[in-house]
Amino acid sequence: MTVVDAVTETRDRARWLQVAHEAADDLATDAVVRDQAGKTPFDEVSRLREAGLLSLLIPVESGGGGADWPTAHAVIRTIAAADGAIGQVLGCHYLLSSSARFFGGPGLAARVERESAAGQWCWGGGLASVEPRLTLTPGPGGYVLNGRQGYATGVLVADRLAVRADHSETGEPLAVLVDARRPGVVAGGDGGDTFGQRLAAGGSVEFDAVAVESDAVLGPLSSDDGTMSPYAGLSAPTGRLVSAQICLGIAQGVLAEAREYTRAADVPWRLDGPSYGSPRNPYVLTTYGELTVATFSASALADQALEALDCGLARGEDLTDDECAEITMLAAAAEAAAAGAAQDVTARALDVLGARSAASAYGFDRFWRNVRTHTLCVPVAPRLQEVGDYFLHGEHPPFALPF
Repeated sequence: MTVVDAVTETRDRARWLQVAHEAADDLATDAVVRDQAGKTPFDEVSRLREAGLLSLLIPVESGGGGADWPTAHAVIRTIAAADGAIGQVLGCHYLLSSSARFFGGPGLAARVERESAAGQWCWGGGLASVEPRLTLTPGPGGYVLNGRQGYATGVLVADRLAVRADHSETGEPLAVLVDARRPGVVAGGDGGDTFGQRLAAGGSVEFDAVAVESDAVLGPLSSDDGTMSPYAGLSAPTGRLVSAQICLGIAQGVLAEAREYTRAADVPWRLDGPSYGSPRNPYVLTTYGELTVATFSASALADQALEALDCGLARGEDLTDDECAEITMLAAAAEAAAAGAAQDVTARALDVLGARSAASAYGFDRFWRNVRTHTLCVPVAPRLQEVGDYFLHGEHPPFALPF
């Protein structure tokens, strides 16, 4: 990369981060009200679309923003700080809209990206290995998709769904692109009754004899027998770091709002006992210090993993299995650290705010609820096992996309 290219990249990243901050400020103004209402986030997705954030990762020549993954991850964290559920919608959109780039050839990826940019598609779905499986059966002019996916992120607002389906004859798992408005696609809103991430637009989706064109099969998802290239394998750590950014964004969001609340508290500090609302109380200062250190530490690890991922993506098809394993291990560690920090921060921040902060008007509870719901859907225990196995035995982490 030349100096001119580096300067241009820095300017582009700064421009997109400014756009993200403006969108986040807009979302933050009514975040509590929207969380309590729990409505399907059509308006929120429209705000992201109008800001140009949905096509952020698509190359300029295909009609997109031309940004890189480090920029996209920074945008996810910024949006998640204002609204964790919308951060999840956007993060999953970025991951799923890159499916053709990871699992298909350059020509297929370019076509899908052009169409996505032209239609300003919002992507939803999920490619994780879960039961029951969808079935893709060869039919006239392509395939027929049948089955039910128990949960798909963004399914209620998506224009296109990227889902995992098994070929009916070979059993091979495939990434498939489906028009969400096609006859036979029925989305259920049963994902909106969770106590957190209410605006993630998730739920079940049924496919009843849905027609799928041959060129809508994006590529294989099997890591057996060398079917998947190391580059395609980078989709897993990319997704892990999306999850980490969601957690870190929520942690940073609650700290920012708690700080403003504490600064505004009019409670005198006294030496003879704790006055939790006082910004000069030693307990308050120590707790904020601990939570800030936890967040900074997890952020630093995520940045290290993201730098490794960016280098891996730049290597393209020259990437080796060992390099992919190292990046995957770093991403797994970063996701685990971010989840742990976010759970700790969102719970303990309430300790220094006092009982009056429990009023529903403040909405401080939404940060804990959102993180806890997210980490229940994306548990970190398997990631810790993978990190331990890699450290102890050098075992390559298995290919596993986030739920």
